[in-house]
Amino acid sequence: MGRFAIRHWTAILITIVFAWWALIYVPASPSYSVFQLKRAIDARDGQAASRYVNFESVVRQAGYEMVQEKASDPVSQMVGKGAVDLFVKPMAQVTQAYAVKDVNDGADEVQMPPAAVAGAIVMMRREDGVASTRFVDKKNREWEIQFARDPDGVWQVSGIKNIGKLLEQLQHDHQFNTP
Repeated sequence: MGRFAIRHWTAILITIVFAWWALIYVPASPSYSVFQLKRAIDARDGQAASRYVNFESVVRQAGYEMVQEKASDPVSQMVGKGAVDLFVKPMAQVTQAYAVKDVNDGADEVQMPPAAVAGAIVMMRREDGVASTRFVDKKNREWEIQFARDPDGVWQVSGIKNIGKLLEQLQHDHQFNTP
């Protein structure tokens, strides 16, 4: 055994580094959360999929973004942000319930095409404890998604930039695709 280890020390070292990467680094990465989210959606497991989305954070950011777009003066923005903060929890619960139902029902709107997942993983950037990715879906909509760790260390979607515009596009697409 000793001679084998001495002769193959490079291969053993590479195997150890690869095993560490696969067992320790990858499961703690935001890319792994994207992969797990896709697996849960494909399995139509809404509860598992919701584990990878911080609905309160997403709803709060969306509300702030919409207030920012609509209100031009600082007082309106403060009042609007206060209203957003007041309704974040109930709106997040409603949003989560709809998302879980859509995933369980296999709704087209929540499906993640493999190419989009691969693009999201390849384009993933990490900086200062947060991660983000950007990709364009097959309907030419640009998505920029932020991730943050929850208290258990799991990376979750924590925000979606320009969500108001994306929701309008999704609603427009849904209206034309509904008989």
